[in-house]
Amino acid sequence: MANKYTSIGGQALIEGIMMKSVEKTAIAVRLPDKSIDVSYLDGKSIKQKYKILNIPIIRGVVGFVESMLQGYKALSISADKSGFADEESDKPKTEEQKKKDSKLLNVVMVIGAVLGVILALGLFMYLPRLCVSGIEWLIGGEITSKILRSVIEQSLKMTIFVGYVMLVSLMNDIKRVYMYHGAEHKTIFCYEKGLELTVENVRKQKRFHPRCGTSFMILMILISVILSTVLQIIFPSIYAIPWLWTVAKLLMVPLTCGIGFEVLKFCGRFDNIITRIISAPGMWLQRVTTKEPTDDMIEIAIAALKACEPEVPDVDRTGCCNDNI
Repeated sequence: MANKYTSIGGQALIEGIMMKSVEKTAIAVRLPDKSIDVSYLDGKSIKQKYKILNIPIIRGVVGFVESMLQGYKALSISADKSGFADEESDKPKTEEQKKKDSKLLNVVMVIGAVLGVILALGLFMYLPRLCVSGIEWLIGGEITSKILRSVIEQSLKMTIFVGYVMLVSLMNDIKRVYMYHGAEHKTIFCYEKGLELTVENVRKQKRFHPRCGTSFMILMILISVILSTVLQIIFPSIYAIPWLWTVAKLLMVPLTCGIGFEVLKFCGRFDNIITRIISAPGMWLQRVTTKEPTDDMIEIAIAALKACEPEVPDVDRTGCCNDNI
């Protein structure tokens, strides 16, 4: 059966998976008693209220922000329902204690997000620039070629990102999230092929999907390489002032995000030599960010997708696989 286009996307959670279509967003979580809990996130996309936000590039920025906020909320819900926050405690907790722990977990996640942004600024903006300065010190001269300087910086940025992803993949908890990530992709592939959503059918599917958020991150970095190089050539004086260059790079993030979304959406709809080349780096990195899932993980993915399955699945919809890992 021929593949059908769908914009259903998902996100691997803690012992669970979120699946999202235009109509609804569902979260399936494996509870401590091994049963599957399915719940829904409320709220429609702001793009449905303001049509102007559906303009290409802009819709990518809006979708990215919404997916980050929704992903954070879904992650918090899965951590609470799966009993992840209670694992270190041997004693049963009262409802009041669980509410306090849930609030504390939310605070910790917010602090973690803020620290993550600070760390990202350091790793992806200042460290590459510092490394280039180190190279100039070693060779005893300045790298005068703006293109060469930009290529070195962006290559270092890509290396740092890939190294980070590979490093965190060694953590046991992250490995399980990556397995759920694989289950999510396999289930979406099964749905796109029009096959019945069973564990057997899903297990046969590949786990590398062109609309994955991993591919999106790689695309953003590659697009950033191009935009940064152009900006550095046109406005060399900006690069000479570190804080001004940082501001300029931050202002470029929405544009980078918007372009990346459109490119990823294009690659998800068409399968040809061009889209395969564009998707190749992200597909390769998915060998790290997705792992082969167990049957019980596939059951979670199937439950989440069935819960959010649109009533008219063949209708073209805008969207993007929402993997925030």
